[in-house]
Amino acid sequence: MSLPDLEILKPLVKAAAEEILLKGFGSLGFECKDDGSVVTSADFAMQERLERELRQHWPEFDFLGEEMTEDEQLAVIDGEGSFWCIDPLDGTTNYAAGLPFFAVSIALILNRQQEIGLIYDPVRDEMFTAIKGQGAYLNGYRIDYSDDQLKCKKPVVAMIDLKRLPRPLKIKLMTENIFAAQRNIGSSAIEWCWMSDGRFDIYLNGGQKLWDYAAGSLIFSEAGGHSVSLDDEPVYRGQLEVRSVLACHDKVLFERWYEWLGIKR
Repeated sequence: MSLPDLEILKPLVKAAAEEILLKGFGSLGFECKDDGSVVTSADFAMQERLERELRQHWPEFDFLGEEMTEDEQLAVIDGEGSFWCIDPLDGTTNYAAGLPFFAVSIALILNRQQEIGLIYDPVRDEMFTAIKGQGAYLNGYRIDYSDDQLKCKKPVVAMIDLKRLPRPLKIKLMTENIFAAQRNIGSSAIEWCWMSDGRFDIYLNGGQKLWDYAAGSLIFSEAGGHSVSLDDEPVYRGQLEVRSVLACHDKVLFERWYEWLGIKR
C-alpha cells in the first residue's frame, strides 16, 4: 500500500487550521467532558473537516479522532489496523484561554505501525513532519544534530507535566535539584515537536493518550531522539491506552535520567 503524498496532506491541514483554529482562537466558549478536559466547537469543526477531506483523498484508510466516542475509537483500533489518528486541537485549554500554544496532530497508522506523523502549529506557522525511516522535518528542512551540538547545549531545561506523574516522583522532582529549569506548555503535540527540534533537553509526562503521542513520538524518533515509558516499554504500542513518557535527545542524558528515575529494565 502506497503512502499518502505529504505535499497534498500539508496544505490541506494548514488551510483547515488557519480557517478554523486561528479564526476562533481565544473567542470561543468551552465545555468540560466527563473526564474533566476542555472541549470547544473548534475541536469538533476541525475534526469534521479533517475527516471529510482525508476520506475524500484517501478513502482506503479508516479514521480515529479524539472527539469520537470511546466505542467508535475501539472499533477502529480493533479493525484492520490502518487508520488516521487525529487530535484536531491539541492544547484546547490553552486555546480557550487565549494562550498561543496549540496544534493539530495527525498520524497515519498502517498495520498498527506509525508511518507518517504531521503536527502543525498555526500560531508560529511551524509544520513538523516525518515518514518512518526518512527523518524528521520542520517546514521542509531536515532536523539534524551532531553529537557536538547536543553536548554544548547548556543549561539543561526539562519539560515536565507534574500533574500527571505519580506523587512520589513529583516530590522527588521538586526536592532534588537535577536540572536548570522546568517548563510545561500544555500541548503534548508541541512539546514533542520542540523536543525534536532541540528546544528542550528532557521530557517527562505521566499520561498521554494515543492521539497525543502517535504523531509526536514518530517525529521525535526520526529526529534522533530516545524515548521510553515509565514502565520500560515503547511509548507507542498500537493500543488505545494512556502512556507515560521519558524522552531525551542526548543518549547519555537519557541513560542518566533512566537511572535516576529508577525505571526497571
